[in-house]
Amino acid sequence: MMTMNNQMPTDDDWLEQALRANARGFTARVLGQLPRPAALPAWRRPALWALWAIVAIAILAALPVWFEDVFSNIAALFLGQRLRLTDVAMLLTLLGGVTWSALFFAARTE
Repeated sequence: MMTMNNQMPTDDDWLEQALRANARGFTARVLGQLPRPAALPAWRRPALWALWAIVAIAILAALPVWFEDVFSNIAALFLGQRLRLTDVAMLLTLLGGVTWSALFFAARTE
């Protein structure tokens, strides 16, 4: 008897077929015994949207006060106080960190 690729069958062919059939059955039995994945509750998605909305509203409410504080501190730094070397170093460090962060963010690969 010839196989499809014109080779003579070997004694191991029946064994290979039996092992493959047994493996398929074993896999099906194991997968059939696994527990079903836990379903997320239906209320979870609306609750997450509500929480994110609350966070966004809180940030929007805090932004004007935060901008005013930052602006008044920057104005006081440049107009009302002498600049120390540590202030300049901190400002340059912050500017460098922002610049490098933007560079790494722009150069990342997805």
